[in-house]
Amino acid sequence: MGFMSMILICSVWSVSFFTISVITILSLVFLNQNFLDTSNMWFFSDQVSSLMVFLSVFLVFLCVISTPSLKSKLYILCLIFLGFILALAFSCNSILMFYIFFESSLIPTLLLIICWGYQPERLQAGSYMMVYTVTASLPLLMLIFFVSYKMSSFDMQIIKTSCNSISSDIFIMFLYGAFLVKLPMYSVHLWLPKAHVEAPLAGSMILAGILLKLGGYGLYLVNKCFFFQSTKSLMTLVFVSLGMWGALLASFMCIRQTDMKALVAYSSVAHMGLVIAGYLSGLVYGMTSATIMMFAHGITSSALFCMTYFTYEKVNTRSMTYLKGLLQVYPMLSFFWFLLCCVNMAAPPTLNLLSELFIVPCLFSISLWMIIVMGMLVFFSAAYNMYLYTSLNHGILKNYSLPSKDLKSFEILSLTMHTFPLMFLFKSELFTFWLENLVN
Repeated sequence: MGFMSMILICSVWSVSFFTISVITILSLVFLNQNFLDTSNMWFFSDQVSSLMVFLSVFLVFLCVISTPSLKSKLYILCLIFLGFILALAFSCNSILMFYIFFESSLIPTLLLIICWGYQPERLQAGSYMMVYTVTASLPLLMLIFFVSYKMSSFDMQIIKTSCNSISSDIFIMFLYGAFLVKLPMYSVHLWLPKAHVEAPLAGSMILAGILLKLGGYGLYLVNKCFFFQSTKSLMTLVFVSLGMWGALLASFMCIRQTDMKALVAYSSVAHMGLVIAGYLSGLVYGMTSATIMMFAHGITSSALFCMTYFTYEKVNTRSMTYLKGLLQVYPMLSFFWFLLCCVNMAAPPTLNLLSELFIVPCLFSISLWMIIVMGMLVFFSAAYNMYLYTSLNHGILKNYSLPSKDLKSFEILSLTMHTFPLMFLFKSELFTFWLENLVN
């Protein structure tokens, strides 16, 4: 019976792997559409939506590759169900259905953290995540019902064509609040490091790669449907300022971290500050920058969490205090650390650099102080990434860091497929075509 059940589980994993890989390839077709928006009674699609659907399916595919040892049916079911919910959230046309899928994505994520987390504190981390996100989303639900009652429809296209510009600061605060907590914005980010540290590899990859992007995509939909006068609203300027200053403070916190996972988690908070500034600026360059940053960060942060897990498997610790000189015994692992740290610090010619260049004109139009904060953010971003790389790979090898096998074949495949879109899409005609459509 044990042998037969193992064969059954392996066959389930193989079928799921093949199915998700086919769906990932098919999702690329939607990126090559020759029109800007399509919609019907159920589904809505534009360039940003299609990109987020591809990112969701692709990262679920990478989760299956990166964790072949976890082949239980419940684990695979959670990943597939989460990918299905996210694809629907990024492509539904009803603002109420978007809210439902927006909240439903927490259920399989919570299961991943609780069932496959590392330590007993995973229960507290799951509670933090649920309390923060659900509490901030309740005012959003009331506002959705209020606006839909006035418009007599939940259809986002109807709301877009019928709703006038809204300048009420209280309305903007409640409507943005749910998405800013989900991103998260600094000062409401405490649930993110806890969830990342306690989550398994797939939970961290999904959480950083896709779930945070639901917040950014929500900001995109809100600006598209309600035509906010972003640069004239006091509350929006407060959010932009808090996002940029919070990103700088998160960079400071990255430098003082000793846990690899916590450092990568706080770097996500730093990058999401640029997404907040980009979408809330209301300018074309800002929205382009935020969209590119969401995609690039989704791939990069997922790859960095893979690196922390693969390094943990080699030396059985995530503390950088006990990790030195990995370059001497794991050269391939150190190579990927170097490559991904360069991508994370926005070294050319990566997508991260492109997004940071696009955000500069937006910040200059808001305030000169924002440019100064941006310059400091770029400097300290390079500083904590160099600190991460040198702390792990340089120095004298510790006596208890015994050498073992180098990266396995599936680990190299996972890391290669992570880095491929960051280089390929930068030079491809497909991404250039998508970018021109978004700007126009």
